[in-house]
Amino acid sequence: MNKKSIAYTLDELPEIVSFLYQLLDTYPVMTLVGPLGAGKTTLAQALMRHAGVQEVIQSPTFTYVSVYTNASGWRFYHFDLYRLTNMREFIAAGFNEYLFEPVSYALIEWPEIIMPMLKKKVIHVSIEYATEDRRILHYECID
Repeated sequence: MNKKSIAYTLDELPEIVSFLYQLLDTYPVMTLVGPLGAGKTTLAQALMRHAGVQEVIQSPTFTYVSVYTNASGWRFYHFDLYRLTNMREFIAAGFNEYLFEPVSYALIEWPEIIMPMLKKKVIHVSIEYATEDRRILHYECID
């Protein structure tokens, strides 16, 4: 699939989330890139809420990964790799075992250091500011 773009406001986020959630069935790993405050965590939280996660969903900035489960038993691994410096740290922590695990999805903020691992069944999402209250979401699905 070629890279596509969607402009949206926070009020339109539910439609964006519904669309992206449908793609997770084919692409169970989603990377999220963009500047600080662009909405990566907000998008990840909204995706998990849409999937029925009832727990409090917090940013995993200091824990690197948070795990959530919905009522259907699907696991959501929410990564924030901002503080990791290389792929070896990711692998040494055993995080690579969570990628492509059955009955699970991985949502990865700041994925740059592990991009070489993500060559198939992944959707790359980037968010950028258009205006103060408007964002542009770019996405590309990799088979």
